[in-house]
Amino acid sequence: MTDEGELIAGRYRLVSRVGRGSMGVVWRAHDERLDRVVAVKQLLIDAGADEADAEEAVLRAMREARVAARVRHPHAIMVHDIVAHQGKPCLVMEFLEAESLTELLTRHGPLRPDQVARVGAQMASALAMAHQEGIVHRDVTPANVLITSDGTAKLADFGISRAVGEGTVTGSGFIVGTPAYLAPEVANGELADFPSDVFSLGATLYFALEGGPPYGTDENPIALLQRVAREEIVPPLHHGPLADVLMRLLERDPGERPTMLAAHAALSAVAEGRPVPSLAVPRQGTRLVSFRRPRMGRRLAVAAMIGVLALCGTILANAMSGGTQQHPGSAAGAQQAPPPESTAQTSTSATETESTDPDAVQGAGCQAQYRVINSWQGGYQVEVTVRNDAPANLNGWSVSWSLPDGHQINNLWDGTLRQRGSSVTVTNANYNAVVKGHGSTSFGLVATVHGNRPAKQVVLTCQEL
Repeated sequence: MTDEGELIAGRYRLVSRVGRGSMGVVWRAHDERLDRVVAVKQLLIDAGADEADAEEAVLRAMREARVAARVRHPHAIMVHDIVAHQGKPCLVMEFLEAESLTELLTRHGPLRPDQVARVGAQMASALAMAHQEGIVHRDVTPANVLITSDGTAKLADFGISRAVGEGTVTGSGFIVGTPAYLAPEVANGELADFPSDVFSLGATLYFALEGGPPYGTDENPIALLQRVAREEIVPPLHHGPLADVLMRLLERDPGERPTMLAAHAALSAVAEGRPVPSLAVPRQGTRLVSFRRPRMGRRLAVAAMIGVLALCGTILANAMSGGTQQHPGSAAGAQQAPPPESTAQTSTSATETESTDPDAVQGAGCQAQYRVINSWQGGYQVEVTVRNDAPANLNGWSVSWSLPDGHQINNLWDGTLRQRGSSVTVTNANYNAVVKGHGSTSFGLVATVHGNRPAKQVVLTCQEL
């Protein structure tokens, strides 16, 4: 039994127990080496497991925690370390004075639609970055969404549910995740992947809006799992743009769900009272420049490759716009990094990202605006809006610019990328080639920054084809 004052791994002194969940006990602790407050989560291992299974669970937790430690985002809880204590894995994370979304709703009841959208946009921002890194959360639930007093939301436990075997056994095998928020395909025994995170985010936000999960509750997890696998969700009682977005995130067919990038764009628009961009599933004509998956064992690597091939047509999204705002309902105070969207509101990026030029060089009726809408350490996300200022239709377009030194485009959607050296040209996809008179379309990209590269102005050239 772990007690207050106990020293973990010769470094982390337990101060007080702050919570207990399905996956373990969480302690406030003091890192005596770096003199800082941290959170230590002692992960639970099945008490009935034999010695070999328990040892494998510890090793699995170590591997998954190393993957989780790659997630560096203002809206994700940072993993500092993973150690073993008394034969159990302990996760060392940043300490956040906050309460879970579950606790918040217990105190205040369901949130307003704009509050739900703001929380959702922050979560989608972190998940979109994780998906870009090939990381699937697998257990997006209200218990894993932490909210501070200033409305900042952070997502915890990336991949950890799989590491400790959290889940339910069904006829299809071992299911990872919390049953009430699982995607139907996962409830049917399929591997969790990017679309299942989209569904779980939708289910979590449904809970925040309606006060209960989309399939209801049941003390029997097997019965609830069967309901998720077979039945349709109950449409939300609330109406309006947020309800429409949630129903798209909760599509039963994973191929019909938008990507997390598109979900972020839609939720940000709802939070800010802007028109919601299309959540249509990406069609042919988009192109993925590169995609990375974490290294896994042989069996998981094969499964992951199959998943990537199956999802390559759905991994791209409509361009994102806008950012999250502070959410007024929350818990105790905390200190954290400001959300990346704050840079987008001023049309200026962080130090290592590019800035926008609203007065880019234009063609006859073709105009383009470049805007950094999300940024993190070593990377950023851009929306480029293509406008037709002429009354006649624009029947094809291309946008060109010079990529700043040290910047690299890793992902592009809703267009086709051609690059020669630092010269970048994006031409329309088949489905967004025609821009009606005085209308607009857009494309998006994710880029990385190598080294300490200063911000540079990006000048666009938009041409009609």
